[in-house]
Amino acid sequence: MKQLIKFGLVILFTAGIVSCSIKKDKNAQIAEKKEALQKKKDEAVKLNDDISKLEKDLALVDSSAVKAEKPKLVAIASVAKENFTHYIDLHGRVDAENISYVTPRGQGGQVRQLYIKKGDTVKKGQLLIKLEDAILRQNLETGKTQIAYAQNIYQRQKNLWDQQIGTEVQLVTAKNNVDQAQRTIATLEEQLKFSNVYAEVSGIADEVNIKVGETFTGAPASGIKIVNTTNLKVVTDIPENYVSKVKKGTPVIITIPDLTTTFKSAISLISQSIGTSSRGFTAECKLPSGTALKPNQIALIKIQDYTVSDALSIPVNTIQTDDKGKFVLVAADENGKLISRKRIIVIGELYGDKIEIKSGLQEGDKLITEGYQGLYEGQLITTATT
Repeated sequence: MKQLIKFGLVILFTAGIVSCSIKKDKNAQIAEKKEALQKKKDEAVKLNDDISKLEKDLALVDSSAVKAEKPKLVAIASVAKENFTHYIDLHGRVDAENISYVTPRGQGGQVRQLYIKKGDTVKKGQLLIKLEDAILRQNLETGKTQIAYAQNIYQRQKNLWDQQIGTEVQLVTAKNNVDQAQRTIATLEEQLKFSNVYAEVSGIADEVNIKVGETFTGAPASGIKIVNTTNLKVVTDIPENYVSKVKKGTPVIITIPDLTTTFKSAISLISQSIGTSSRGFTAECKLPSGTALKPNQIALIKIQDYTVSDALSIPVNTIQTDDKGKFVLVAADENGKLISRKRIIVIGELYGDKIEIKSGLQEGDKLITEGYQGLYEGQLITTATT
């Protein structure tokens, strides 16, 4: 039994030695191959350097051996000074300076007569509605009878007083009764006028939502709306972050999409508070009279908030960015050849497809506007199509 155990240990020891030997041989082979590979790479680098050096030496003595570089086709445009303007683009609506809802002078009443219909032209002071006034007229007739009676009593009392009959108190009382009756008549006559509803402004009866027999109180839902389109304006809501840029008198360009019409105007009114829900402030611009505009039409508004005369501006799509910042490529004439050159730029305001250039370009520079993708500094370029 002891001999068998010894024999097994010998076998295991022998197997371990063989395994270690095989593993060592494999590592040696890998190291040998890596060394050979690195040697070949070093030889290849040296060979490429030798080839490059020989090509340069050959180019010095034989110009025909130099490969001609093929220029890349591009399009260029001359950089010029022009007026650059930035606008705030907003939506608004057309509104009328005079939009009036007709109201009664008193508490209103039942409509007896209606003298206009929707779409009629209305003049200021024109009678529009006649309200029920039967009770007022009856009271007025009663008042007239009472004043006649009071005047008769006063006259009789005065005649007696002239004959030194009666007392002064009786005369004064009779006179007061006449005065009170006259005041009552005046009040009734003024109240009677309340039954006539007149137009306070001129314009068009845009809405007539009342009929004979209905009660008229002047409420917009059941009343008369008069619109005067002589004086129109555009109203818009401006975000509060522009509060320091927009002031009264700021130039504005207004476009009415439905009519394809454009007007030039200016800010005529700015609200003095910021809306709690909209976080903006209201601005108004007057529109010229005699146009075909109607209240509540959509308006596109361009508010000028920045302008520079003689500025340099370029298409925004020509600007590229690298680790040094923003740049463009220009075409430079060097020894009769067009070469692409990189220009680091500082940009300003952007509006539409044009961006203002603060520095980095000069008037007359030839900006590469097409074909600049993949173009590198110093590359040969051409604008010819053949």
